Amino acid sequence: MSGIYIHIPFCKQACHYCDFHFSTSLKKKNEMIEAIIIELQLRKQEYTGQTVETIYFGGGTPSLLSNEELQLILGAVDTHYDVIVDPEITLEANPDDLSVTRIKALAQTPINRLSIGIQSFFDEDLKLMNRAHNSEEARKCLKEATKHFENITVDLIYGIPGMSKERWIQNIEEALSYNISHISSYALTVEPKTALASFIQKGIVDNVNDDEAQEHFHLLIDRLDEAGFIHYEISNFGKEGFFSKNNTAYWQGKSYLGIGPSAHSFDGHNRGWNIRNNTRYIKTINDGMLPMEIEHLSVTDKYNEYIMTGLRTIWGVSLNKVEKDFGKSYKDYVLLQAQPLINEHLLYIDDDKLLVTKKGKFLSDGIASDLFKLNLE
Repeated sequence: MSGIYIHIPFCKQACHYCDFHFSTSLKKKNEMIEAIIIELQLRKQEYTGQTVETIYFGGGTPSLLSNEELQLILGAVDTHYDVIVDPEITLEANPDDLSVTRIKALAQTPINRLSIGIQSFFDEDLKLMNRAHNSEEARKCLKEATKHFENITVDLIYGIPGMSKERWIQNIEEALSYNISHISSYALTVEPKTALASFIQKGIVDNVNDDEAQEHFHLLIDRLDEAGFIHYEISNFGKEGFFSKNNTAYWQGKSYLGIGPSAHSFDGHNRGWNIRNNTRYIKTINDGMLPMEIEHLSVTDKYNEYIMTGLRTIWGVSLNKVEKDFGKSYKDYVLLQAQPLINEHLLYIDDDKLLVTKKGKFLSDGIASDLFKLNLE
């Protein structure tokens, strides 16, 4: 196993664009931490004989947990799993939770990587998204965090309605000014049933403009390349030695364990996911059962997943691996489907690897779907 993902399903307030599973009530926080610790214990036999290389606190907003609460969960991981020496341990955190005192205290814990949800350095963008922090808090926390953590990634969002090209460039430059080693950046997407979708439908907020988002994306690629970052996954840029080990394992098809409500797991053959309901999750765990659904992946499912994840990364899709793992008919199929996209300069083949061109990167998910095989098994 490569890693353990722990979903902390609490937030101070709901961001207008977010459709992840969380609650803004902290009433069940203590019960949730106890249930997460029990789930870690209940599932240890699934991963006997495997080592844990990464631990990732995601959410939600894991930085709402105190250092003591985070240590309790880490203690349970250490007790029940074989963890390597010096694993990558990431905490997703919001700037408003990262006071000077908190950052100094976090630096004394085993957590060695911070993923900070900056999103933008402009208050008008933060207000539109209903983020819990403001631009001043973003700057203060980065100034302090970089004194105590070498491994920091920040999230930035582009394609925000009303965000000019100049404002987006300023966001990139400001992030670079802190000399951080990793940036994750995503286009603002309008998910169904979110506040943002409702505002757009009512005409309160302009719709997302795909052409503007694509322009922002290409500005980001060029500037970060210039600054020495490697664009190793569609949304992720890291300096040498600072790629996210946790996320890289997902994209390379390694097994991982997802703990907490709504968390997903993968063991190489099956995909599992926990229920998206805090109360039911806690009750099921306390009854000694796992609140999980499991899907067995067919050969075609695994092929489609490999295509999707491979094309998002600098490692691409290995044609030899396709033939070895799925059969010659799959290799013939992917080459046939890829040819029109190669002709359009969206894909290219380099030394057995099928890769997305710079022109195709913004469209990579759509390109991948053109290479999928129908699951008729």
